[in-house]
Amino acid sequence: MSTISQLQPTNVWQYFAQLCELPRPSKHEQLVVSWIQRFAEEKGFECELDEIGNVIVRKPASAGCEDYRTVILQSHIDMVPQKNAGTVHDFKTDPIKPYVDGEWVTADGTTLGADNGMGVAAMMAVLDSSDIKHGPIEALFTIDEEAGMTGALNLDPNILKGELLFNLDTEDDGELYVGCAGGQDINIEFDYQAEQPAQGNVAWQLAISGLLGGHSGLDINTGRANANKLMNRLLRRLLAAGIELQLADIKGGSLRNAIARESFATIMIPAEQQDDLLAVVEDVLCDIEDEFGSAEPNLSITASPASDASEVLPLTLLLRFIRAMDAVPHGVERMSVDLPGIVETSNNVGVIRMKNGKLRVRCLVRSLSDKARDEFSESVAGAFILAGASVSFDNPYPGWAPNPESKLLQGMKVVHNDLFGFEPAVKVIHAGLECGILGAIYPNWDMISFGPTIRGAHSPDERVEVATVERFWQLLVASLEQIPKA
Repeated sequence: MSTISQLQPTNVWQYFAQLCELPRPSKHEQLVVSWIQRFAEEKGFECELDEIGNVIVRKPASAGCEDYRTVILQSHIDMVPQKNAGTVHDFKTDPIKPYVDGEWVTADGTTLGADNGMGVAAMMAVLDSSDIKHGPIEALFTIDEEAGMTGALNLDPNILKGELLFNLDTEDDGELYVGCAGGQDINIEFDYQAEQPAQGNVAWQLAISGLLGGHSGLDINTGRANANKLMNRLLRRLLAAGIELQLADIKGGSLRNAIARESFATIMIPAEQQDDLLAVVEDVLCDIEDEFGSAEPNLSITASPASDASEVLPLTLLLRFIRAMDAVPHGVERMSVDLPGIVETSNNVGVIRMKNGKLRVRCLVRSLSDKARDEFSESVAGAFILAGASVSFDNPYPGWAPNPESKLLQGMKVVHNDLFGFEPAVKVIHAGLECGILGAIYPNWDMISFGPTIRGAHSPDERVEVATVERFWQLLVASLEQIPKA
């Protein structure tokens, strides 16, 4: 493993290395907040913590640039806490362990936090710089983006004075983003009275693992499997084969905005059906391997003896749950008509848990259209309501409509062409950038989002391409230097 602090540009990588030392899963960002506050105090910069917990650092213009328009730099400080099944890591206390792997930087068994840590590191490097020509800067570090966007949603509409926003939270070098999807959480809950397992039944654990997973917006159109849907298929196939199973526990996925990579279920079955169980598991594995092929090269489905359970789900509810899971859509619902090749609306069946008389499912619907988001959410909810579940909607946030007249966009296209010899692609992203929320709070803002190339975000395969970090930094610096006068 190689140190990352010697990579170029060293100022950005050194701040990213410091950030990796600070645990920062969503809703647990206080160490990073304190780090930023100490930095601002040491530099003599104005620093403000708003009521929800966002941090704003204000840096005066460099000499001769006092009449430039104020630029807002914005990134979120939280990260998605995902780890491989065999990795021992506490995201609330343990540092991330980044290392260089060829042309990329990745982490040892966990998410890297390049989403959005690279943006945070670049902002810190700008604030720390003494050789960048820039006007007044407001650096906005938001909290809790990955778990509900509560930082952006609760931003004070009067706290910022700038009108030009650089959001540093997209994941493709050579692209500028001018629009994004909105989203909404769907919370599903079945109540049940636990029953005792049938006498003589023995416990087995079903495990689905090795899936690629990924970001429920950026990767939703890749055709990757969802472990929650696969486990549901396995349970249905076992019942259809005459296996008299009782469900004692199920735990699938970990976050509503990550495609489920793993699912585990504990079932109780008659001892004489153990060979039948293994045969069905093998058949289902073969079918799924045929279906997904190279899209899921590391798929694993296993059954192994487990410790006996004392309680199981009533069979009538299990049957209703399975059919609801069959009916609920996962993946792309509709492609955009106006933006060819862009997903308009999708759903991710993100998390399933069973505990204390509650069987819960969490989904995340995304859409470029707020109306389509709301309508599709009703469709998702309907599958579970018909099965007897209670359903609620939570954390709705708006999309960001492209502005074809953006002067910031036109200026950055010129800067990009001057730097790299080609114009950047102008894109709309099927993910919940905070720009949609911030633009609703500050409708006068002109906004652009860009960043280095990141792959596997929201999964332990997350990695950032080293060469693109330098280009990202060059573009940010050159764009700050070309900001027009007020």
